[in-house]
Amino acid sequence: MAAHRKSAHRKPKQRPFTGPAARTAATLALAGAATATSATGAGAAPAEPVPTAAQVRAKVDRLYHDAEVATEKYNGAKEKEAAATKAVDTLADEAARRTDRLNTARHTLGSMATAQYRTGALDPAVQLALSSDPDSYLERAAHLDRAGDRQASLLSSIRRQLSGIARVKARADQETEALAARRAELDKHRTAIQSKLADARKLLATLTAAERAAYERSADAAHGGGPATSADRAVVGAHADRAAPRSSVAAPNSRAARAVAFAHGAIGKPYVWGATGPNAFDCSGLTQAAWQAAGVSLPRTTYTQINAGQRVSRSELAPGDLVFFYSGISHVGLYIGGGQMIHAPRPGAPVRIAPISQMPFAGATRVA
Repeated sequence: MAAHRKSAHRKPKQRPFTGPAARTAATLALAGAATATSATGAGAAPAEPVPTAAQVRAKVDRLYHDAEVATEKYNGAKEKEAAATKAVDTLADEAARRTDRLNTARHTLGSMATAQYRTGALDPAVQLALSSDPDSYLERAAHLDRAGDRQASLLSSIRRQLSGIARVKARADQETEALAARRAELDKHRTAIQSKLADARKLLATLTAAERAAYERSADAAHGGGPATSADRAVVGAHADRAAPRSSVAAPNSRAARAVAFAHGAIGKPYVWGATGPNAFDCSGLTQAAWQAAGVSLPRTTYTQINAGQRVSRSELAPGDLVFFYSGISHVGLYIGGGQMIHAPRPGAPVRIAPISQMPFAGATRVA
């Protein structure tokens, strides 16, 4: 009995797993070990550090600058697209005029053919000219000598007109291809601008309200202070050619005075990329519009405006001069004297007065 009680309390002997059961147990053991390793953090990929407010502000500034560079490229592409569109339209008009003249000549030739038919003397050359297949006509044009002097002259004219129309249509095809390329370039730069501005907005959204306010204050300081004041918005005067700019330095001539007066009148209007006024501007759009108000036509982009006049040094600046910034000539303002300019700074910052010392100076041009 004692031996029976002792065996009753003995634990059953563990049997090792074999076959599928063994493989299942091994898999569970490995999974458990991996979970334990993950829980302790060993081998886990480090999380990306959250950028500081200063890093966000620096990246937003770079994005705004890159967007302005893309804006000037967009402006240049848009100018080329407009020229290509005009060329295509001009060639289409020329082809239409040439076709009208050709139809008139053919009508005259048809009248002559009718007269000859009535007399039973339809000339073979006239029959060729009235053929519905111009290529066949041109190939057989050697028969023109059978026609009379007047008919020969008219037939030669028709041949020249057909050749001229073919040349115009070939040029139109080339210009149409160029136009398609310009529009593709325009779309590329537009997409780049929109992408960079969207990235800037996303980054700014990661800042707290206080951090965003601090960024706006620092950006305003870098681009000429706070929002435009009512005094800033006042126009120089009804007689802009006799009015002095707000600085103590007088404009060198009446046209420069009018350009400065226009820029003063634009203060407070929003920055919009690609805009040339009257209700919004980008940087080169503002300077172009200001000098257009003075009767001077400037090219559209910063990198072409810098070559639109006589280069002057920083020490020689006078009101009305164009002042350029950054190594890529990506920003421009209108100098008004006293070390100040009027410019369209960036998205969210309206046209305003700013010191030219706040950005890397790249050069200046005197328009007139």
